[in-house]
Amino acid sequence: MERAVVSSAVDSFILQGTAVNYQLLIADDHPLYRDALATTLCGHFPNAHLAQSEDLDSTLARLNQSEIDLLLLDLNMPGSEGFSGLARIRNDFPAVPVVVVSGSDRHTVIQQAAGLGASGFLSKTARPDEILQCIECVLAGDQWFSEEALQSESESVLAEKLNLLTPQQLKIFQMIAQGMLNKQIAYDLDITEPTVKSHVTAILRKLELRDRKQLIREAQALIQV
Repeated sequence: MERAVVSSAVDSFILQGTAVNYQLLIADDHPLYRDALATTLCGHFPNAHLAQSEDLDSTLARLNQSEIDLLLLDLNMPGSEGFSGLARIRNDFPAVPVVVVSGSDRHTVIQQAAGLGASGFLSKTARPDEILQCIECVLAGDQWFSEEALQSESESVLAEKLNLLTPQQLKIFQMIAQGMLNKQIAYDLDITEPTVKSHVTAILRKLELRDRKQLIREAQALIQV
């Protein structure tokens, strides 16, 4: 069997050798981890088309350009702090199965990933055989989560409510979590300040929060994963 050559560039390459033409995307801002994950995939999914991205914008661009069969998504990379990136991707591309990859395997993180519609969860310390089992499971249409984590008492339901927000509201939610004021948000999004206030009101209502202070507190807690 012809062996694939793994590229270290944030680009795409073809894995040669079998008839299954999966379209896989690795989204992570750490080149060494991307390459290690790509190497693991090469031996098991030859002839798949494997793309890489290093931030949320390039990930969204890849998803727009290709019909991705599975996305491996790092929770924390530029433009995607905590669960905001996952929520955006699930909103914009609901048909794409997402396996969340995180350095934290706390039960609440796994629960929030599942609540936002991820199809699986992998710790960055997962063994190669576990990674492959997870990907095979998700490609087959199933889910891959720790049963213990899902059955434990939920620590937060906010992440589950984020899928109620529109893409614009998700952007504003993330900006608020970063401590931005309405004036700054309006400038960055090229909208009026009253429009931002209207979105904030809608966000508070949908997330069942009392005021902006609680919104900031909950949003910052959510992105700290």
